[in-house]
Amino acid sequence: MATAAAQPQPVEIPDKLYFRIGEVSRLTGVKASVLRFWETEFSQLHPRKSGANQRLYRRKDIETVLAIKHLLWEKRFTIEGARAALAEQRHARRQERAARPAAAAPQAPPESAPLPVLLLQRHLFAPDPERAAAILERVRRELQAVLALLS
Repeated sequence: MATAAAQPQPVEIPDKLYFRIGEVSRLTGVKASVLRFWETEFSQLHPRKSGANQRLYRRKDIETVLAIKHLLWEKRFTIEGARAALAEQRHARRQERAARPAAAAPQAPPESAPLPVLLLQRHLFAPDPERAAAILERVRRELQAVLALLS
């Protein structure tokens, strides 16, 4: 009798920013000690630590735990094999993102946009020395106008 290939069981992850290790353990069915061990074995799994040195897992970390669990416990990969499979999946996702059309990239605000918009959004775009100089000149003129009003 043929059996279907084991698929990872879907887990509903609550809509939270961070999860403590006990919550992750309950959600995934993996003991906390195993989670700590996996952190040493898989570079893809690196929860942040709070000021009190508690592990804070994000949704992405929980998804990684579930993927590791599936590879090790259900597909019976070795740790080395699971590491390689995760790296391969990561590489495939990167190639997929690189192949997407550039039309989805954010557009630069027009020169006539309010100055705060230009300054706040500058980190989204490649540096352009000419544009930066124009923005700085505009800031200088606006500051001089404010100074003239205050004088």
